[in-house]
Amino acid sequence: MTGRPYALMWSGGKDSALALDRARRAGLAVARLISFYDSATRRVRFHATRVEMLEAQAAAIGVELRAIATTWPGMEERLRRELGALQEGGFAGVVFGNIHLADVRDWYETRVVAAGLEHVEPIWGEQPAKLLAEFISSGGRAVITCVELARLDESWLGRITDERFATDIQKAGVDACGENGEYHSFAFAGPVFKRSVSWIAGECRLDAGFAQLDLTEGIGDSVPVD
Repeated sequence: MTGRPYALMWSGGKDSALALDRARRAGLAVARLISFYDSATRRVRFHATRVEMLEAQAAAIGVELRAIATTWPGMEERLRRELGALQEGGFAGVVFGNIHLADVRDWYETRVVAAGLEHVEPIWGEQPAKLLAEFISSGGRAVITCVELARLDESWLGRITDERFATDIQKAGVDACGENGEYHSFAFAGPVFKRSVSWIAGECRLDAGFAQLDLTEGIGDSVPVD
């Protein structure tokens, strides 16, 4: 245990939110969220979330957001620079929301440790169905923003992670948390948020085998939590 701050790699999805909740409950002082987004589209890769929506999440959580524009080829260099800045800034480590993709974990862990930082995985190795149930039972809510069409159809877009969703995703025969890329989400309520993030569902679009739902900021209490 250390009093030094931690950063958390933030995609904006439910697994990031659960990892943040777990890290806080473990006593880690998460003082910064780090997000990489595509410089051409200004959206988080795969999640299709606008950077402005990440900013709305960070404001609702009450934690600084460091949103970094990059290309896919430039990602590694930008990450290296960001990790170096964290180490120089006195941060102890970086928290991630990986569950069971060992190659993804290893890629990040190698670079985090090389920068002299602690690599933390609060939800690693746990059963996806149980993690989804924990997120939901804690009051966590997220909206589905992207599906891989080879595994789920467009009807899943816009669905909210609640008890019915948990039952239906199990019946669909895919990873309950979408860890293999079956789906991605945007978290808008739960224990890490001081207030819920309002959003409005926009157009749906297709992109290289994925269907994506565009979200923009809403006003007031336009978003159902239950």
